[in-house]
Amino acid sequence: MSRLASGLHRLRRPPWEVLWSALVTCGLTLFSQLAVAMVPRLLPSLSLLAMLPVAGLVFLAGIVVGRLWRRFIGVAASVPLFVLFNILYLWGVYVFVIRRGTSSLLDMVINAECAMLLWGLYRIFSGDPGIVAYESSFFEEAGCKDFVEAICPSEKLSSLSRVRHCNYCKVNVRGYDHHCPAFGNCIGQKNHRLFMALLTGFVVAESTYTMCSTKYITRCINSGAIRSENPLSVNMVIGTMLFSVIQVLWQVVFLIWHIYCICFNIKTDEWINWKKYPEFQMKEQPQSDSEVKFVNPYDKGVLCNVREFLKPK
Repeated sequence: MSRLASGLHRLRRPPWEVLWSALVTCGLTLFSQLAVAMVPRLLPSLSLLAMLPVAGLVFLAGIVVGRLWRRFIGVAASVPLFVLFNILYLWGVYVFVIRRGTSSLLDMVINAECAMLLWGLYRIFSGDPGIVAYESSFFEEAGCKDFVEAICPSEKLSSLSRVRHCNYCKVNVRGYDHHCPAFGNCIGQKNHRLFMALLTGFVVAESTYTMCSTKYITRCINSGAIRSENPLSVNMVIGTMLFSVIQVLWQVVFLIWHIYCICFNIKTDEWINWKKYPEFQMKEQPQSDSEVKFVNPYDKGVLCNVREFLKPK
């Protein structure tokens, strides 16, 4: 429970506000998912492919409307809980609607995938990304006022190599890649591999769910269950299938980006803010005003980079 307590501490909210946030997030999840489920009901003549962009817009509109709740009740929704409740919603639709026509093997697979996603979310939310704590005296001895000043001339302190500051969490993280709002934590040296495994797990699980829901919808079409006015259960399956496809589309792009970063040993923060870090800057003519070019001193070749990433820290 100490791991979970440390994760809840990062929210920087009193318990009553966390509870209210959970209730608001649950309502936002149900509202957005039911809004997407209304797409096939209100537009039954559209093909599933044509429903996809409409469902995406409806889902975004539902989130925007949900965010307005904060102005009325003064409590913000939680992004990690929103991810959690969406997993539970999809899992619930599968168990109570789709599962009956699914093979035993596929049923075991999709249930195991959902359970592993929940466990992975707990681990990454409550885990340590690689936070580095330094006393103020440490910087004084090095002739630096604070951490931000210390990382600029990286030659001063070799122990600060690739330690970056997260402005959201206000902490210093070794191997900092980015702050992930969806998982409620920074992604750093200690949880980067877990992040990649969890991101891959989301793509696989949502693809599996899409396959199961597609089979269910096909059976409904063949049996004549889908009519001009579909039952709510069918609309929910179509809505969750559209939601899963949308999620897979952007998650695959995100996954490819992170695989690229691993292969070339570069962090997302370093790629975006490389001009802040001297080790990534190179001038064609030293001591001149020539244009600064990007150079990656950590790139050791694809195989070595991948091996370094997989090596236990």
